[in-house]
Amino acid sequence: MKKYIAIFSAAILALSLYSCSDEAFDVQSTSTLSGSAAAKIVEQNPDFLSAYVNGFYAWLVQYNQAGNSGHDDYGHLAIGAITDLMGQDIAINGSWNWGKYDINHDYGRWDWSRPYQLWNCYFTLIKNANEVIDFFGEEDPVNPVLRGYLGQAYALRAFSYYYLVQLFQDVAEGSYPNATFNTSAPAVPVIYAVRDGKTTDEVTAMSGRNTIADICTEIERNIALALPLLKDYERSTKNEVDYSVAQGFAARYYLLSQQWDKAISAADEAMAGYTLMDNARLHAGFKEIEDPEVMWGFNHTSETQTTYASFFSHLSNDNYGYGGIGQSVHCIDVSLYSKISDTDYRKSLFNGPDGDANAAYSGGKLPYAGRKFGGDANYLQDYTFMRAAEMYLIKAEAEARMNGTSTTLATLMAKRDPSWNKTANLEEVLLQRRIELWGEGFEYFDLRRLAKDVDRTYDGSNHSTQGKYKFPAHAKSWNFQIPQREIQNNNYITEEENNEWITGPEEFATDDEGSGE
Repeated sequence: MKKYIAIFSAAILALSLYSCSDEAFDVQSTSTLSGSAAAKIVEQNPDFLSAYVNGFYAWLVQYNQAGNSGHDDYGHLAIGAITDLMGQDIAINGSWNWGKYDINHDYGRWDWSRPYQLWNCYFTLIKNANEVIDFFGEEDPVNPVLRGYLGQAYALRAFSYYYLVQLFQDVAEGSYPNATFNTSAPAVPVIYAVRDGKTTDEVTAMSGRNTIADICTEIERNIALALPLLKDYERSTKNEVDYSVAQGFAARYYLLSQQWDKAISAADEAMAGYTLMDNARLHAGFKEIEDPEVMWGFNHTSETQTTYASFFSHLSNDNYGYGGIGQSVHCIDVSLYSKISDTDYRKSLFNGPDGDANAAYSGGKLPYAGRKFGGDANYLQDYTFMRAAEMYLIKAEAEARMNGTSTTLATLMAKRDPSWNKTANLEEVLLQRRIELWGEGFEYFDLRRLAKDVDRTYDGSNHSTQGKYKFPAHAKSWNFQIPQREIQNNNYITEEENNEWITGPEEFATDDEGSGE
């Protein structure tokens, strides 16, 4: 009999529902301590649990999550960088090394490492969140620090399911701009903690491919559990999730699920107290999480930062990494660059058509090379996971969806382009979203939820020959397949239930339908 999915917490496994062994799916675990002994320790010394909570965030930047020592495997931001390459707005130039399979939608098959990397990142986070949740008894703690720890665990479960559901299923039906949320398609398992109070039958029922609607129920449940616990929690560092960040998770989810009024409300709560970058900070604000616009990130030190296997090695053309030395240089799509106003401060975050001969490294000299993320000889730039600007854009899109235009976009644009005076309709909001969030890991998820095509074949395209293809919105190459290890170890998902997958370029190189514009 195939082994049961091993990402259940140790307490769930103790129910002895299924067999398990050392061959089961190998995800990382913080601890197996749970029950009354743990609750007593935590009650006497709340700081005891802090190391376990810090483990959440260490995992989010952990190198080698897929186990094959790839330099494109450095945690959550790696997944954003990988999936960005599947879209329109990043053109890779140089010797074209890292990312070449992702660009061509050619890395999603079940027996390759990429699907396992994505699966393991977020299901390990869920497993570790479950273990922290199981430190507590049936009642929520009274101590505000402990409430904050529990709230973070619930919030990170919502965060993880939000990403999993989009990576392993097509979340949209129809076409832009009228695509609807696809709630009936099969998605991923739900993994419960003991404290969730589910029966054996309920645990079993959620062990296979649940529908997107089922996963949405779980996301909303975890958000509802997290917010009151985090309301009065004061984090000691922006590494941690607090109330504002949990509201940011909610805003992202409500935008995905097209609950526009809730997206507006959550974005308002999330952005409260943060200050948008001005021109000076915009040119220095993507490597320091203490900037007043940054809501959540990871403060790297010499003990936690890696060199070549890092976000800044790949995305920064001003670091001596893969971007700087001319391998996999991340450039802005020229059609997007042409849409940025000359008075927009963000235009100078990219080279123009003539490049920059004065750049320190060869990657930074190229035409249209991204200069957004700066450089640091010691690779000590912080990782940014969430900014207030994203919340303004979420609110603006929801307003445009509901009312035809947005009143919120002008507030953001006042800090980005002093001459901006356009109508803030949906197209304008989405354009500004592409410009603002370029390279930060959003494009794949936006293309998926909006059901927009990609076309890199237009006249004057600066995409390299190897990646100059079209990908229709619902092409099967957008989906990652459930990894082979999971199919082998989970009795409730069969090979026949896996996503259909077709290599991208061969299938769609001559497809004349659609446009990414």
